Amino acid sequence: MSKTMLTIDGLQYSNWSREIFEQMREGGLDAVHATLVYHETTRETLTRLGEWNRRFEAYPDLIMPVHVPQDIAIAQASGRIGIILGAQNCSPIEDDIDMVEVMRDLGLMIMQLTYNNQSLLACGCYEAEDSGITRFGRQVIREMNRVGMVIDMSHSAERSTLEAIEISERPVIISHANPESFHPAKRNKSDKVLKAIAESDGLLGFSAIPSI
Repeated sequence: MSKTMLTIDGLQYSNWSREIFEQMREGGLDAVHATLVYHETTRETLTRLGEWNRRFEAYPDLIMPVHVPQDIAIAQASGRIGIILGAQNCSPIEDDIDMVEVMRDLGLMIMQLTYNNQSLLACGCYEAEDSGITRFGRQVIREMNRVGMVIDMSHSAERSTLEAIEISERPVIISHANPESFHPAKRNKSDKVLKAIAESDGLLGFSAIPSI
């Protein structure tokens, strides 16, 4: 039995509109990891989710939400684009671990543990000292594993990234970064990280902006 080829944009942020969705479909895209929030609080994240619900209602011929992997195949078969909502920071859960499951149930499928700076969970790539995964971060990783939310380490520092890969019982992704050997930017990843990602069945999504 032949496998169906899927084309997925690993990370995108846009001024979403019908025109953008039509361009994506014309380009042969089956799904997109769409940035829901960067630094928004729990309450602000709920507003962003509400905005996406309105988009799903307005453009049912073009887009549909992805809640489980099979939804991507459904989107492809129906000629629509599957929207995989992700957070580029852990701010949507604030300091409440129960929000992990709540956000997952509402459609947040991917969450970065930090965005460049130190967070309650991990250290960002722009910090001078990488303290690694925090105690709360370890608890959140276990909870993300339990509810099926994907861990993304695109903006995290090296030690934090390696520890997340080691702690997580599910594959960890780096949705948008490049090899450090290609360009020595702070966010790009060392060969050690890339090896750890590969050995744990994770993935690296290349960034179209190599310098950041």
